[in-house]
Parts: sequence; C-alpha cells; structure tokens
Amino acid sequence: MFGIGFSELLVILLVCLLLFGASRLPEIGKSLGEGIREFKKSIKESSGDSQSPKEDKKSN
Repeated sequence: MFGIGFSELLVILLVCLLLFGASRLPEIGKSLGEGIREFKKSIKESSGDSQSPKEDKKSN
C-alpha cells in the first residue's frame, strides 16, 4: 500500500486526529469520499465523450 507500513499509517491518523479533532474527522472523510466519487464520475463521462467523435469519423 504505497510503501506505508502500519506504524506510519497510525502516526498519520494520530496527527489528523490532533489537527482536526474527533468531531470533524467523519465530516472530512465524507467530503473527501464525495470528491473522489465526483472525480471518477467526471473521468468516466469525459472518456465517453472522447470516444463518440472517433466513432463519427470512422462512419464518414
């Protein structure tokens, strides 16, 4: 997993807990997940848009 061991991951999580607090961590995780989901959705839509002109050129 990106060369990160368990101890490094634990340190990162503890730092996040200290910086943001326990009450904001679920909120941050939710917004991060939504952002990733929207990014993937836009990538899929843009790849679908780029394929349709290629198909049109082949039919001409």
